Amino acid sequence: MPVPRRSTALARPRRSGRALVCLPLGLILVITVVDILSPPSIHLGPLLVVAPALTASFAGARLTALVSAIAVAALFLIGVLHGGLTTSNHESQIVALVVVSALVVAFRALRERHARELTQVRSVSETAQRVLLRPLPTRIGPLRIASIYLAAEAEAQIGGDLYAASRTVNGTRLIVGDVRGKGLTSLGEAALLLGAFRAAAHLQASLPELAAYLDGSVSWDLAAAADGDPPDEDETSGPVVHDAAESFITAVILDIPDDGSQIQIINCGHPPPLLLHHGRVATLEVRRPAPPLGLGGLLETQYQADSFPFSPSDRLLLYTDGVIEARDEARSFYPLTERIRAWTSERPAALLQHLHRDLLEHAGGRLGDDAAMVAVERVPKTSRR
Repeated sequence: MPVPRRSTALARPRRSGRALVCLPLGLILVITVVDILSPPSIHLGPLLVVAPALTASFAGARLTALVSAIAVAALFLIGVLHGGLTTSNHESQIVALVVVSALVVAFRALRERHARELTQVRSVSETAQRVLLRPLPTRIGPLRIASIYLAAEAEAQIGGDLYAASRTVNGTRLIVGDVRGKGLTSLGEAALLLGAFRAAAHLQASLPELAAYLDGSVSWDLAAAADGDPPDEDETSGPVVHDAAESFITAVILDIPDDGSQIQIINCGHPPPLLLHHGRVATLEVRRPAPPLGLGGLLETQYQADSFPFSPSDRLLLYTDGVIEARDEARSFYPLTERIRAWTSERPAALLQHLHRDLLEHAGGRLGDDAAMVAVERVPKTSRR
């Protein structure tokens, strides 16, 4: 279970920290003995500050404070044995050691507090991810599916990117989207859209009706937020008025029938899916693009689906703009269409593993925006079980 594993992981650093404390204590002993045996003109006491500084690198504030107290006591002992405890030189050494040790302990305590807060944030983020972005099953009907979510911030596990799948009577419907903005607001809007999709994906008769329903759900929530929430205060420019037209969600919605070799796509301002067919990569650009969800009602959009071929053994890649907008040191965008050609024959899980590794390598290990990817493969009838 997760809890015992986490407890074991935390216990190991604590045990290693207690073992490492022998190093600063040994330094205190060596410095004290050498200083006592040295002539009075040689002062090694100031070197004792190394002990608390070293302890803070691997131990907590309490252990650091204990080592600091031992270092100060050792400096007192040196002064007593050298007969210079009341001299201005030794008094200044003691004061300096106390002040520096107190600063080290204080900074270590602040670091521990930040670590606890970071752990809590990650825990909340992980819980939100499990609730909102439920893991997609590896098999849905005749489809193999794999998904991955990459958070840009170390403190968060989920942002405004989203994906979901739902079974219908005759097929599977998928959505991949990206909420404009960041923070808790984008998280709430992602939750709203995912809830609406899961509730209605198998009820709406056609893909355009589903898209119109999702747009209505998002538009209603954004309008209610703009009308009901008080304006935020900005210290420099005064009240900030929320505008529903400034909030929207880009999304691509797919209907993949169990039988046949065609799929339907409605693209609402989202990066187009990629079709991997016999070693070739094709961009599925719709002829009738729709505005992002949340803006369709304002523009009186009539949603229409475009059909594309999707044969057995073909693969689809759905992704958010965090993938194609990832930059390297030269500020060049990630060339997704070029890189993916090397893995057109891979199954969805292996395909995303390659993309994950290559994307992070391109971006230097850190993304500038959240990124989500979903890979889909239509399994040939002879391979279905």
